[in-house]
Amino acid sequence: MLTAAAVVGAIATGASGSATKVPQLLFPVVGTASYIDDFGDARGNGSHQGNDIMAARKAPAVAVEAGKVRLWTTSARAGCMLYLYGASGTTYLYIHLNNDLTNRNDNRGACKPGVSYAPGLKDGAKVRAGALLGYVGDSGDADGGEPHLHFELHPGDGAAVSPYSYLRKATRLLFYAKPGSKVSLALHGKIAANLGGSLQLKLAKLEVSPTKEVVTLSRKLALSVAPDVKVELPGEIPALQTLVNFDTLKEGLSVTAYTEPARVSLAAQRGDKNVLVVSRVVIS
Repeated sequence: MLTAAAVVGAIATGASGSATKVPQLLFPVVGTASYIDDFGDARGNGSHQGNDIMAARKAPAVAVEAGKVRLWTTSARAGCMLYLYGASGTTYLYIHLNNDLTNRNDNRGACKPGVSYAPGLKDGAKVRAGALLGYVGDSGDADGGEPHLHFELHPGDGAAVSPYSYLRKATRLLFYAKPGSKVSLALHGKIAANLGGSLQLKLAKLEVSPTKEVVTLSRKLALSVAPDVKVELPGEIPALQTLVNFDTLKEGLSVTAYTEPARVSLAAQRGDKNVLVVSRVVIS
């Protein structure tokens, strides 16, 4: 197993001889995902050169930093894959992307935009950080196994190093939606703090409207509060729900917080401090 990441941290030297620093990354998969440091593990064709990120079939795979993409469709082992040449000089490989037309392993799709890759994505396209690149799958020699993204990290476009420490520090997107579209979120979790004009929420799950995407994740969010925010006790008939004082929201209380509809931005997707504005809270 290579130990370059442990020896030099984020600094590596590429073929050109110039030092390249791997930046703070966005996590490459949106939604529930798990992984271990399986870099260097034995495989039938040699040692494992990345980390396998286990996720739902067709989960969004996004750009960990801004850069340029190269689509690759001719490797029987990798299946549908792409290269992301990051602006930092780091190269990332996204391997075993989706080739199924249904939510089962049907292998009926080709390695093309709308199936493996983001709709409209072209070879050589420049992408922003967080841009949709493709969808998690099991193409290539992963066929029939659990869907996952084999993710490689090559500082300075050189030898692969374990992505594990970078993934551990990466910022996970709360959701993916088309930039510029309008969404609202239903955030399920517990109150961490009520600061009057803002709430801190220990998030457990969220739902995106109008796409109805559901994402399970555990993290703390700092949310702005609309001046006319409504706090409600649960009830079967929304029109008859009882309103209570905002001060009722005490630490540890389970709630669902609804955000105001807003245009999709990277700041909102990251859940940056006080970017999302809560207009309604329902106590569980």
